[in-house]
Formats: sequence, C-alpha cells, structure tokens
Amino acid sequence: MFQTRSLTGSADALVAHLDDEIVRGSASASLEHQDELSIGDARMLLRTYERYSMTGSNRVTLSASILAVGDRMEVALTTSGGSEAVFFKINTFGEEAFMDKGLQALASFRGR
Repeated sequence: MFQTRSLTGSADALVAHLDDEIVRGSASASLEHQDELSIGDARMLLRTYERYSMTGSNRVTLSASILAVGDRMEVALTTSGGSEAVFFKINTFGEEAFMDKGLQALASFRGR
C-alpha cells in the first residue's frame, strides 16, 4: 500500500510526532531504522516501523519518507508484509491497519 500527503511545518517535529504516535499506538511496534539525507536545503528523513499483526499472525512494516524544503513537506507512506501467500497477496488486514495508523498520525500533526 502507498499513500502521499503534503504538509507544512517542522520536519524534525513531524518525525518526533510519527515516532511517538506509531510506536505508542501499538504494544509491538518499534522504530527499526531511521536515516537522514540532504542536498542543499532539501532534506529526506526516513523511518521504518515494524509491528506484529495479530489478524495476519505475521509482522508488517510501515515506511515513511519525508522530503522537506523549508517548512514544506511531501510525505510518502508505504506498508509491506502481512501476507502468508507465496505468489500473490492475501490477508492484507495488517498492512491496511498499519497504514491507517500512519495516516491518522499525519492527520493529527499540527506543524509545530
């Protein structure tokens, strides 16, 4: 699954907000990787979260890529995992729920 949003505010405040909302929102969620890249005034902040999906009995990931220039941000959320099938995806409930959590966290961000 893939979703994008345009936001304004502090990129540092946004990643702190995502870290808090996503990890706090699930007993099994954790921040697995974080990184930052920059060219001139442009910054790319990356986060990968993982959690256990009880409905799918497996682990799913949510990746956030935040491109920030000044107070303008383009955010891409991507989920992965959550399927037990070998050749095609079935049972994407865990991915959908994790995406919903990420979208809720973005919607509650107030720019700080």
